[in-house]
Amino acid sequence: MFLGTTTAVLLGLLLHSTAGVWAKPRDTSKVLSIGVVLFPGFQPLDVVGPLDMIFLLSGGQNMTLSTIWRETGPIWARAPELAHPEAAPPPAEGTLPSTYPLVGPHIVATHTFSNAPKLDILLVPGGGGNVVLSENNDTVIEDFLVARFDELEYLISVCTGAVSLAKSGLLKGRNATTSKYAWSWVTQFGHGVKWTPNARWVEDGKVWTSSGVSSGLDMTYALFKKILGEKAVDVVVNAMEYTPHQNRHWDAFAVVHKVPGADTTRPLGDCVGPVGYDFKCARDIGKVH
Repeated sequence: MFLGTTTAVLLGLLLHSTAGVWAKPRDTSKVLSIGVVLFPGFQPLDVVGPLDMIFLLSGGQNMTLSTIWRETGPIWARAPELAHPEAAPPPAEGTLPSTYPLVGPHIVATHTFSNAPKLDILLVPGGGGNVVLSENNDTVIEDFLVARFDELEYLISVCTGAVSLAKSGLLKGRNATTSKYAWSWVTQFGHGVKWTPNARWVEDGKVWTSSGVSSGLDMTYALFKKILGEKAVDVVVNAMEYTPHQNRHWDAFAVVHKVPGADTTRPLGDCVGPVGYDFKCARDIGKVH
């Protein structure tokens, strides 16, 4: 009861605050159909981060959401065991090997690849399950992307989700990026992909790809600014108390993870603050205690 009441209050405040701020008159008969691909071993934030923003934006724009996998029902974020663990991306420098099984949420798949509705936007997350699917030569996601690509307004991937786009052939001749942590693993797939190391996210026509995990939030913010208008999306992002990176060419993690071609001449830090406001970063006004 508390959760439902809190959500209703928050959405009510957002609807009130967004009244009159949409960049252009909306076609209220238009329903924006959002799809999210799931698979065992998806990275939770790749999915939940963008969906939280979409959840709040849907209070002012008619949307539907379909979560899609081979079968309906709960899909676990923990990846199945690899037959050949050496094929997985190596652990980050300085990290300890896992001692215990990873905990992870389940998200319910509402549709299968065969009965998903017509989609306008399709999001493909990353996660350890990408490696398992590749090891098993399972192309169910790639087949779905190819079958649905023409109907989409946007195809977007987060983190290692770009591997499915690359293997499907949909990145051929396009600029794209992916997780810098798993860069060497992802970029071995696909033909003619213009992999971009120095990018938080990349926009190439209707195909958008983001760097690792949290960068999906920044890409989602940029995408919905383009679709719905800056003012309305800013209200939602400020309600989330999230400060997005807005420079898509900034990517400190290309340097952190020693990606070939990383720009080591640029600062690792990026100045961020509440969207829609003029601000100075702490380094510009002295140390903050």
